[in-house]
Amino acid sequence: MSKSWIIPDIHGCAKTLKVLLENMLMVTKHDQLYFLGDYIDRGPDSKGVIDYLMHLQKEEYEVHFIKGNHEDMCVKAYEADQKRLFFGGKHQEQKDWEAVGAKETLKSFGVKHPREIPKEYIDWMNACVPYIELEDYILVHAGMNFDIKDPFEDTKSMMWTRHFKVDYRRTHGKKIIHGHIPIDYTFMSTVIEENENYDFIALDNGVYETNEPGMGNLMAFNPDTMEIIAQSNMDM
Repeated sequence: MSKSWIIPDIHGCAKTLKVLLENMLMVTKHDQLYFLGDYIDRGPDSKGVIDYLMHLQKEEYEVHFIKGNHEDMCVKAYEADQKRLFFGGKHQEQKDWEAVGAKETLKSFGVKHPREIPKEYIDWMNACVPYIELEDYILVHAGMNFDIKDPFEDTKSMMWTRHFKVDYRRTHGKKIIHGHIPIDYTFMSTVIEENENYDFIALDNGVYETNEPGMGNLMAFNPDTMEIIAQSNMDM
């Protein structure tokens, strides 16, 4: 029987991702795998994460990818670096990206500048979608902007927002599932157990925050059974 799994922020933890999918979930090509973005930065092997996800695509697994704010920053740094190739110095986009993990990502690619990242990886990031709509849920990286008439038009907020209050009239009556902001495992479990009392399900447990109590796991959530699986960090 096929299953659906939603997996949030991986942040360069390729070993952890592989163990989660292959050992814990034992995914098959019949399963639906939804990834909520932030594949890169902070962890040691961002390239390895994307390589593994590309491998799943080539092997025709049912994989679906949402774009996170870290991919957004990487792409913008790459594009700005291409334009400033002959001028030298660091552009603001690169400085912004460096503040949240660019160093680890560049190291995993074996390069020093954003423009040196192979274009196939930039194209892959750009191909990730801003949201996915399921029968009962809307999947986004961060959230949605309900201060405008149509929140589906604000794709930047889907990658970046940190505060939102759901208006079910504008989500087609569907609950939001997101990552982006690391939350404690106990609170996450409470939200899932008391699902009817919350307008959202937040799944990011800060896989890279291995020294923080209640944090440091890569999560997988089955929206059909409400099952949640935690894989502790195997990379850091």
